[in-house]
Amino acid sequence: METNEVLRFLSALVFVISLMGGLWLILKKMGINGGFTLQQGKKRRLALVEMLPIDTKHKAVLLRCDDKDHLVILGPNGETVVEKSIQVQEEKTDA
Repeated sequence: METNEVLRFLSALVFVISLMGGLWLILKKMGINGGFTLQQGKKRRLALVEMLPIDTKHKAVLLRCDDKDHLVILGPNGETVVEKSIQVQEEKTDA
């Protein structure tokens, strides 16, 4: 590669990165953050309580929604609800 080609490549790379940064700033200014919005000041309804790998492709996930736990198996072909509406157990603390 000649020096001229390397400089053209580097300038094009800097130009593309600056365009991406400019687009990010515009979207941030407009309040668009990719669809990930958190409810500020409100209690979150959904939480991941625990996740346990079963094998290389499957996981057992315990989700909490509105003070109820739900056991779900996640795999490459989809999800399977094992049990719904499990009552939340209070953790025992010895003090």
